[in-house]
Amino acid sequence: MSVFVHPSSYVDENVRIGEGTQIWHFCHIQRNATLGRNCRLGQNVYVGSHVTIGDGCKLQNNVSIYEGVALGNDVFCGPSCVFTNDLTPRAKYPKGRENFVPTRVLDGASIGANATIVCGNTIGRNAMIGAGAVVTASVPDHVLMLGIPARPAGFVCACGERLHGMKCEACGRVYESSGNGLKEVE
Repeated sequence: MSVFVHPSSYVDENVRIGEGTQIWHFCHIQRNATLGRNCRLGQNVYVGSHVTIGDGCKLQNNVSIYEGVALGNDVFCGPSCVFTNDLTPRAKYPKGRENFVPTRVLDGASIGANATIVCGNTIGRNAMIGAGAVVTASVPDHVLMLGIPARPAGFVCACGERLHGMKCEACGRVYESSGNGLKEVE
């Protein structure tokens, strides 16, 4: 498999792109970014300098991922979701990249369309952020977050279905409470 970059997109110097990744129309990938294998970036995606994106991620149209953000493997970012990297931005007094506040999105998490992820937080494994939500605090594994500001509204399975107990009705996975949300029982 090779890498596909649409001719209308810009990929700066020193960018690492994994095999099988597809970058579609009007994207901009800034210097020193790393994109894993088999990722799909839709139209008009922006990836800032030093951003890390894991394998198998899907970034829908108009997603903006600014410097300081790291996505794990198999992360889904819905259309027009955005990440911040400065808690107190001022045009007149820029702080510089050394003062950006990091954000992590762990493996399998999904972020809905038009959601905003405020910097300094971690989105847990297989967590799900609803469309339009504004995340202002870290999210435990498998937690469903909805609203403005986003609040816990239940749990979701690794397959994406909402849980109505500790066993997924769709795929049969079984979960138990952990120190950070839920974990799958093996």
